[in-house]
Amino acid sequence: MQEPVEEPPPAAFETCARAALSRMPEEFREQLEGTVLRIEEFARPEQLASVDIENRWELTGLYEGVPLTEQSVWDHAPMPPIISLFRQPLMREMRETGVGFEELVRHVVIHEAGHHFGFSDDDMHALEDMVRD
Repeated sequence: MQEPVEEPPPAAFETCARAALSRMPEEFREQLEGTVLRIEEFARPEQLASVDIENRWELTGLYEGVPLTEQSVWDHAPMPPIISLFRQPLMREMRETGVGFEELVRHVVIHEAGHHFGFSDDDMHALEDMVRD
């Protein structure tokens, strides 16, 4: 019988996510200044719809903002970008895959931060490799 996994509180998610962001190379950290980090239990219906996902258990993280590659000096001051982590889907993924808490949070945070830079999946994996302990 598998031991139950103790669920980290929301504050632990934020601490872990901020630690991952702080380990990014300086040029990336600087460009993420002002990014809002949110920890929610689940994505809201409009967030799910924005990425064509119906099941709230399937979305572990979301970047909301205008990627740097799409910004223009002619744009009005945009709202700050937001990286949301969805606690319940992350906990479920952790239980189902056996991936450790810090590793999973780091992966999702770096992936969502990568959207801010307009990165491809390969670029996101390279960035994640830079952030590993």
